Amino acid sequence: MSPGAEIEVRARKIKLFLMDVDGTITDGSVNLISLPDGGGVAEMKAFNSQDGAGLKLAHIMGIRTGFITGRKSPAVTQRAHELSVEFVYLGQATKMAAFEECLQKAGVREDEVAYMGDDLPDMPVAKRAGLAVAVGNAAAELKAVCHYITQARGGQGTAREVVELILKAQGRWEEAVPKAIA
Repeated sequence: MSPGAEIEVRARKIKLFLMDVDGTITDGSVNLISLPDGGGVAEMKAFNSQDGAGLKLAHIMGIRTGFITGRKSPAVTQRAHELSVEFVYLGQATKMAAFEECLQKAGVREDEVAYMGDDLPDMPVAKRAGLAVAVGNAAAELKAVCHYITQARGGQGTAREVVELILKAQGRWEEAVPKAIA
């Protein structure tokens, strides 16, 4: 199924793919685990392997990536490192300052940025991104301001879906596929 001419035109320009974490590349669950003997609480996140493959492929193909999330989580930092995610902003009460900093550091324009989110705090950035993406189960208000809505629900391969969309629009998917084969 073709995403449509307007989406393809937008995706063709993308050089930087930024995204929220909880509810986009995870299913949105926040799993807190009590450590034994009153040792505190640890957080666990489940990441989708297809998203990992997609983000690695983005890196290989020269599309820079970044996470902008409201929570602080060592698991996100670790996953970003594993996937060569260049921009990592944790504990962001609002996401606009991080978005602005990413634009500056990456040397890109707003129309060269894709942003994917799932809920209301993602709306200000989505309204500025060249390709605004809402996951399939995102809040209706976010979907209303986005250009593309993924077939996948959050945590079920959304980043992989967007990377494929971008690379196909750029005419680079056939070149990318052999690079993704382990």
